[in-house]
Amino acid sequence: MDIMLHMTALDTATRTWIQNEARRTGTSVETVIERLILRGVVAERQSSRAQRFHDLDDLAGTWSVEEAEEFRVATADFSQIDPALWR
Repeated sequence: MDIMLHMTALDTATRTWIQNEARRTGTSVETVIERLILRGVVAERQSSRAQRFHDLDDLAGTWSVEEAEEFRVATADFSQIDPALWR
């Protein structure tokens, strides 16, 4: 497969960056593209590994205005900083 042929589908700034990166690193355009693809694959794999939980979804948005205010009042002290703890 001719990488340069497929590079024509890229915008000029991207194509130029890839060519400059190949010159800067003393490698081929193909090597730069290969590295970029591998980085993208690694990033995708890492983001897909992040486990998402949905066990509390049913609770979202179920508080009344009064319950939300009660929670805010009950947790207001949590935002206070005790200077003695930072000495």
